[in-house]
Amino acid sequence: MRLRENWDRLNGPDRIAGVDLARGLAIIGMFAAHLLVTADRFSWGDPETWTALVDGRSSILFAALAGVSIGLVTGGRSPLPAGRMAIARWRLALRAAMLLVLGILLIVTGVPVYVILPAYAILFLIALPFTGMPGRTVLWIAAVLALVMPFLQPLFEALPIWQTPYAAEIDAFVGWHYPFTVWIAFVLAGLGIARAGITRATVQVRMLVAGSSLAAIGYGLAELPAPAADGYWWSVWSAEPHSSGLLEVIGSGGFVIAVLAACLLLCRLGVLKAIVLPLRATGAMPLTAYTAQLVIWAIVAGIALGDTTDLGGFRALDPFWPLTIGVLIGCTAWALLIGRGPLEWVLDRTAKRVVSAEPRR
Repeated sequence: MRLRENWDRLNGPDRIAGVDLARGLAIIGMFAAHLLVTADRFSWGDPETWTALVDGRSSILFAALAGVSIGLVTGGRSPLPAGRMAIARWRLALRAAMLLVLGILLIVTGVPVYVILPAYAILFLIALPFTGMPGRTVLWIAAVLALVMPFLQPLFEALPIWQTPYAAEIDAFVGWHYPFTVWIAFVLAGLGIARAGITRATVQVRMLVAGSSLAAIGYGLAELPAPAADGYWWSVWSAEPHSSGLLEVIGSGGFVIAVLAACLLLCRLGVLKAIVLPLRATGAMPLTAYTAQLVIWAIVAGIALGDTTDLGGFRALDPFWPLTIGVLIGCTAWALLIGRGPLEWVLDRTAKRVVSAEPRR
């Protein structure tokens, strides 16, 4: 009976299978970015360079999906009424606080990755005022931010705060490797997509066309010489992963929209939807999967190397496939036998207990 209930939960109308699949791909992509030595540049004609696809794009997909989740819990195609929206916003704010705490705890393990959860928490908070807007408005705001913020980002990078003795701590605390000043565009794009009607086939096809077109434009322009050779213009024009350059925002932003659209369309086919169940189960508990990877990493590195910060030493253990397969199997078993991911359950239960279902007056 429990297995049947959990199967129905994963495949029922309350879950969007394509979104879970995209989350699962984002998680595994982040595993690969952490644990593999990836190629410097991607080329369609050279399969050996395809590992470069995960650099930057996996975390951007993760951010866009955060926006989708925010959109879905605040009403889907139509924003919730004022009273219910207030409850949803308070619960999202509380989840953001818990994500920040968890992110700091993961940083303290010393595992040498840029933990995304602090940035995720800040992006949740920034997105809250936009949850009452219609999809078209949110998408236009996302587009404007995507075009404007890369020109301002080099100025933010040059602020005196980054020259202080505590710059590294501040960087980690706010997740500056994923700067909220630029990445809010990806979150709002996801929110706008949720408002547009993410379950509609016509919307999914438009997403695929628009995302592919943006990716072609961004990466195509990246093949041309930069407008100028100085540091500012190189930063603005860059398509390099984690550069927050204009062409990265356009190209990678378009790429993740196309990937999400492809996942949604593929999951319309029952056979493919069943085949990708392990990825969907992992995507249904992304916080648990992401955290498990870093905790297991810290434990294994601590035992085998005596040092959780030794990236080269840990990669030399070839941990990618064992860790990835283990997480896929573990998440699938948990989803079918127990249900909701443990960390997802804790955050949801805490938010609902602390924030009453009664609207604030």
